This record gives sequence, C-alpha cells and structure tokens, in this order.
Amino acid sequence: MKIDWNRRTCARRGHVTYLPHEEYLRAKLHAGTAHGTAWRCLRCGDFVLGEPHGSGPAADAPLVPRGKVLRDLFLLRFLAVERAVRGVFIVLAAIAVWQFSNSQDAVRQFFDKNLDVVRPVAVHFHYDLDHSPVVDTIRKTFGYRHSTLMLVAGALLVYALIEIVEGVGLWRAKRWAEYLTVVATAAFLPLEIYELTEKVSWLKIATLVVNILAVLYIALAKRLFGLRGGRAAFDEERQSASLLEVETSAGVPTPAHNG
Repeated sequence: MKIDWNRRTCARRGHVTYLPHEEYLRAKLHAGTAHGTAWRCLRCGDFVLGEPHGSGPAADAPLVPRGKVLRDLFLLRFLAVERAVRGVFIVLAAIAVWQFSNSQDAVRQFFDKNLDVVRPVAVHFHYDLDHSPVVDTIRKTFGYRHSTLMLVAGALLVYALIEIVEGVGLWRAKRWAEYLTVVATAAFLPLEIYELTEKVSWLKIATLVVNILAVLYIALAKRLFGLRGGRAAFDEERQSASLLEVETSAGVPTPAHNG
C-alpha cells in the first residue's frame, strides 16, 4: 500500500497554513464554511478551520517538506537512529576496555577460575577449550599493555563521538552531517571489505550493504560533492519550493522546471 507521506506527517505534527499577500493566491487558498474560514494546508492540501499560521509574500512562505522530501527525511532519521545506537554501544565498549585495562590481573584470574569450572561441561560436549579460537583471543588480550588498551579505548570514544554527531545532524537534516556521514562511512568501507575476506558472516555482509547504500543515497539525493548540479542545484530547489508550494496548494499552474 502506497504511503501518503503528507497526510501521515500532518496527522503527527499538525497542518501548516499560510496567508499570502498575493490576492490571486489568497482567494484560492481559503474557503468559507458554516463553521468559519478554512485555509488549505501547504503540506497535504486539506482545508483546515481557523486562522492561518503565518502570512506574507508567497516567496517567503515556510519551506514545508512534502512527498518525496518527507520520505527522504524519514530515511535520514532511520540512519540517524542507527548511527546513534551504534555510537552508544561503542561508548560501552570503550568503557569496558578502559575498565579491563585497569584490572587485567583480576580479570585474568576470574577468567581462569571460571574456565576450570566450565571445563567438565565442555568435555562432555566434546569441545576443546584449550584450542578454542575464542579462548585464545581472550587470552591474547591479557598480554596487551595498559597503554595500548588506553589507546584502543580512546579510539573507540572518538569513533563513538563521530557516530553520535552524525546521528544528531542527520536527525536535524543538516547538510554538514550528510557530508560527515558520507566521508566517515566511506572511510570504513575498505576495512569492512577486508574483514569479509577474513571471515564471512551475514551480519558483516548486511552492514556493508547498508553502508554502501547509505553513501550512494545521501551523496546522490542531497547532491553532495557536485553531483547532480551540486550545492547550487540543491539551493535552487529548496529556495523555489516555498513559492511552488503556495501556488500548488492554490491550484495555480507553474512553469516546468528542469531536474
């Protein structure tokens, strides 16, 4: 079923009405009813009772996201949530590394003690703990220097900060956040591809695909790095939207625009 993004958004946030100074537009944006004057919503096109939310020249009408723009905003916010959640988990990982760096000996003793406890169970299920890749990896971490672990914790915190900043910026639809997301995500793609050459998993494949699609979508849809006319085309599209929205809502035909 096709989603009506305009009415869906108006149902959640309310309608947006505007009284333009241009008489030919004003006459077609309002209607008299038995309950009073109704004004046409600039987002969904429905008539709404009550005073308009704003007034002025049509060119100064509010930039109200509609249709495809609302869908794009929804996708950006989906990515924003994903980035923010990832950032929180990375912060938790950094805290865990930091705490481990300050208590390696205690953690080693705890690990060895509990390993002996579960050893009989592992033997029962014919699992060799002494040659387990997971156990070997954990034991190797006990040999890392405190300074090395602190560097790892610091790097994780920086990475988490980038992810959280991306999430906040994307949620607010900031253009700088779109650039940051594309650059930061693309920078880690070679590492993700390398990890797949080491060991393939569905989670790694899904993460790589999502990140590639995110880079392509944001770069193309938002005209970053000069693509599809670049910033000039993006600004022209946004600046013309206000007048076009008023004229469209008023039922006035508009000249065709390229792109």
